[in-house]
Amino acid sequence: MAVMTPPGIKVPGDYIESVMISVKAKNPAEPEFHQAVQEVLDSLRLALAKHPEYQSVHLLERVVEPERVLMFRVPWFDDQGNVQVNRGFRIEMNSAIGPYKGGLRFHPSVNLGILKFLAFEQVFKNSLTTLPMGGGKGGSDFDPKGKSDNEVMRFCQSFMTELQRHIGPDTDVPAGDIGVGGREIGFLFGQYKRLRNEFTGVLTGKGLGWGGSLIRPEATGYGCVYFADEMLKTRKDKLEGKLCLVSGSGNVSQYTIEKLLDFGAKPVTVSDSNGVIYDPDGIDREKLAWVMDLKNVKRGRIRDYADKYKKAIFMPTDIKLEHNPLWNVKADCAFPSATQNEITAKDAANLLKNGCKLVAEGANMPSTLEATKMFLDAKILYGPAKAANAGGVATSGLEMSQNSQRLSWTREEVDNRLHKIMIAIHQTCYETAEKYGTPGNLVNGANIGGFLKVANAMLDQGLV
Repeated sequence: MAVMTPPGIKVPGDYIESVMISVKAKNPAEPEFHQAVQEVLDSLRLALAKHPEYQSVHLLERVVEPERVLMFRVPWFDDQGNVQVNRGFRIEMNSAIGPYKGGLRFHPSVNLGILKFLAFEQVFKNSLTTLPMGGGKGGSDFDPKGKSDNEVMRFCQSFMTELQRHIGPDTDVPAGDIGVGGREIGFLFGQYKRLRNEFTGVLTGKGLGWGGSLIRPEATGYGCVYFADEMLKTRKDKLEGKLCLVSGSGNVSQYTIEKLLDFGAKPVTVSDSNGVIYDPDGIDREKLAWVMDLKNVKRGRIRDYADKYKKAIFMPTDIKLEHNPLWNVKADCAFPSATQNEITAKDAANLLKNGCKLVAEGANMPSTLEATKMFLDAKILYGPAKAANAGGVATSGLEMSQNSQRLSWTREEVDNRLHKIMIAIHQTCYETAEKYGTPGNLVNGANIGGFLKVANAMLDQGLV
C-alpha cells in the first residue's frame, strides 16, 4: 500500500538525506558517528513512511543531537612524579526512557566522534533490552596498558573527581568498556563514594562483594551466543558442531568462547592488536582458562599461545593489508568481538567465500557499512551489534535493579533473565523486520524496533 506524504512534508528519503547532510556539517571529522547515524537512518525510511508524525515534529534532528556533551581535563601524577594530562568525556545522548546508561572506554583512540557513535548506538540497544535505560557513553584517551596499578588509580581518581558532578543512580550510570575492567571500576567507585558520601548503584560492573551482579562479566559474550542460537533456530539449525571464529581476547571474546563450548560448538581463533591465533584443534576449556590467565592476570600478548600449544598458528597483524587473516579461516560462524570496523568489505567477501552462514556481533559496530550490506545481500544470518551484544548492558540493568532493592540474585537467576532478554530482543528484531516488509533483515528490525520506543517516549514528553 502506498503511503501518502502530507503536504509540506518531504518524502522520507529526502528528509533523511537532509538530516544526514546536517549531521555531517555539524559534526565534521567524526566518520564513526556519521556511519552509525547513516546505518540507523537507512532503516528508518520504512518507519517514517508509516509514521509521518515523527517527521512533522523533527524527531530525527533531535535524536541525532546529544542532550549533553561533557569534555574535561584529567591531570594526574605518574610513578616518576611527573604531571600527565589526559582528556575526559561523557556523552549523555538520550534519556527519554530512563537514566543515561553506557560504558566508559579508556584507550588512546578515544575521541568525540567515537564516543558519539557509541552513545548513539547505545540509545537503541538499551531500548531493545526491554529495560528502562537511556543511552550514554564516555571515557578518556588514557591508555591503561603498561601503567602500574597506582598510576591507574591516580588517573581514575582524577577522572571521577570531575565526572561525579554529572552522574548518579537516577541520572547517569556508567559501566566498563575497552580498558575499563573490574580494577578501574573499583577505583572509580571508591572515589565517587568518597566525594559524594553515599553508597549507591552509580556504576555497574562492580565487585561482587560491594553491589556487583553475578554474570555481569560474562553477559556480553553469553548474550551474543544466545542471540546466535535464536537466529539459527529460525532456520531449524543449531550451534552444536559448528566451527566458529572469535576475534579479540578480552572479556567479550573469552565468554563468547565459554558459551560456545557449552553449546557444543568449536571455537578456533582468538586475537589481539599484535595478531591472530588459529588453533585447528579448537580452543577447549583448558586452553580458554590459559588465555584468561594470560590476558586478565599476566596482561600478556596472545602470540604466547602458539609457544604453549604447538599446533596453533600465530599470524601477526599487518596494517598494510586491508583485510584480517582471522576472517579468512574456513568456518560456519563468525563472532567479531574486538572493536569497531574490524570486518571490511574484503573480510566479508572472505567469510562468505569460505561458507560462513552466521555473523553475530559481540563488539560495537564491528562491520563497515559495505560489509553489512554484503551480509544482508547474501541472506546469511546476521545479528547486528545493537541487538546481538545487548546482553552486557541488559545485565547492567539487572545490576541496577538489584542495587535499588539492596538484593543479590543467584547466578542461575541472572543467567536465566539474560537468556530471556536475548530471546525477547531477537523476537523484536525478527517480528519488526517482517512487519516493515524486510523479513530476515535484523538490522532493520533492530534499528526500527529500538527507535520506535524512544521516539514514542519523546513524543509523549513534549518538545525535548
